Amino acid sequence: MNNKRASLVLEDGSQYEGISFGYQQSVAGEVVFNTAMTGYPESLTDPSYKGQILVATYPIIGNYGVPQKGEKDHMLMHYESDRIQISGFVISYYSEDYSHWNAEKSLEDWMIENKIPGIHGIDTRALTKHLREKGAMLGKIIVDDVDVEWDDPNARNLVDEVSIRETQIYGQGKYRILLIDCGVKNNIIRHLLKRDTTIIRVPWDYDFSQIAYDGLFISNGPGDPQLCIPTIKNLELAFRNDEPIFGICLGNQLMSIASGANTYKLKYGHRSHNQPVLHVGTNNAYITSQNHGFAVDNNSLSSDWEPLFINLNDETNEGFKHKTKPFFSTQFHPEASSGPTDTEFLFDEFMDLIKTSKQ
Repeated sequence: MNNKRASLVLEDGSQYEGISFGYQQSVAGEVVFNTAMTGYPESLTDPSYKGQILVATYPIIGNYGVPQKGEKDHMLMHYESDRIQISGFVISYYSEDYSHWNAEKSLEDWMIENKIPGIHGIDTRALTKHLREKGAMLGKIIVDDVDVEWDDPNARNLVDEVSIRETQIYGQGKYRILLIDCGVKNNIIRHLLKRDTTIIRVPWDYDFSQIAYDGLFISNGPGDPQLCIPTIKNLELAFRNDEPIFGICLGNQLMSIASGANTYKLKYGHRSHNQPVLHVGTNNAYITSQNHGFAVDNNSLSSDWEPLFINLNDETNEGFKHKTKPFFSTQFHPEASSGPTDTEFLFDEFMDLIKTSKQ
């Protein structure tokens, strides 16, 4: 590993000095953080992080290397997509000596292959506290004093950058699920396939009005939901029908806009693996994994819809449902494998709605 000096510069003028690792190139993006203790291969390949410089709060990163890719696993068992999605990686301590029975290569080698720069030697917990106080902001990783322009990824349509281009089919199950890919995580597909489904995965802007399906699923994804106009218009048409609908993360926001509600950008977003949410109408609270920078305005929901989950930290929306039709969504990730699996039951509820609708 090289010992080149590097700097992380934030748009508020803050600067953090460290050491470069990974691909040797300066980069700009939105600086966000992740509180997971493990799971950096999953986080780095999560399409919801597209265009972002990711800060890992856990102090030791790279110690178990990068897992092998399964030869027959078209969804890469240890990854959430087929490539690294982040723009840069900020960590406290990089472990050059990795050890794991399934390790194929080092984290740095993987980042170099994908042309992803990183910086280590930074107090990432102090940096995260700064981000929590000031809010999510733009930043740059400067290598060899080579400056770059600021880049606000939320100004462009990130969903178009991560969605597939052609329809793909998975499984041969009994129930047909139409999956709108806005940057879907592989584990969502795995959870659906475990439940006797055939998945028709279509691009984010695909006109699916002529496709027969038993259930409609809108995936997670990056960026500002207001830019996904074709998806919103297609959902408006889908709401006229009665087939069950389930949306996660960005899917929650897109469903809300299609229903007539508003979304807004959070000050610093929810990007941790320990966010408590309350199931509205019950005393049940769940610990969830989250990664999003926008939220639904509960006060803008129409009379046909109602909140389903509420964040217990800041009382923001964590999901909503239709009062009479089988439509619901969550802002958090019930499929998350690097955190609690308490809310995996929501996939079963979605399938139960589908089975009931077909009776």
